[in-house]
Amino acid sequence: MKLVLATHNQGKVRELAEMLRNGYQPSVKRVVAATDELRKAADPDIEVISLKSYPDAPEVVEDGATYAENAAKKASVIARYTGHLSLADDAGLEVNALNGAPGVNSKRWVGEDATDAQRIAGLLKAIEGVRDRRARFVTAIAVVHPDTAPEVVIGVCEGRITHTPAGQSGFGYDPIFVPDGYERTFAELGEEIKNRISHRAKALQQALALL
Repeated sequence: MKLVLATHNQGKVRELAEMLRNGYQPSVKRVVAATDELRKAADPDIEVISLKSYPDAPEVVEDGATYAENAAKKASVIARYTGHLSLADDAGLEVNALNGAPGVNSKRWVGEDATDAQRIAGLLKAIEGVRDRRARFVTAIAVVHPDTAPEVVIGVCEGRITHTPAGQSGFGYDPIFVPDGYERTFAELGEEIKNRISHRAKALQQALALL
């Protein structure tokens, strides 16, 4: 069975493919990712493919009001285009001091073409001097077959925002987010730990049943 990851974000592809490889029930033997960055195993039960394998795939505008709407839209469009089962996610960082912002607009909060560093700088400036640093990452994952309606699950990881970035791993806001129970940021903890405890990991564990 082919499973297409409906994203061009190679950071997400690496995380999702790694979690799928390590998170399946024993009845599923192998999972592979058809990307340049990830190894390909022989004779898999499930072949995980990124949009790198579909260079002409349509761009999906993330204009939904919620993570679930965006994830479902992306997965549905790509499932119809490829003819295969598709999985898409939409995630955001919700900061208490900003009344839940940047939220569903996390990627576009400081501008459509902003870099991760610019997004981080903008967020830290917005809560400069604020004592309440509580925040959470939220992920919605949608699984869609070309002939079925999307099914969506939600994962949440609670934590706090640091005062300065730290760490080189991960992507997005990882260098300024410390998950509950830890003293280091996602970017410092590294992918192995993050892929066990993150919002995306929690959502994916629920999505496994849908697959």
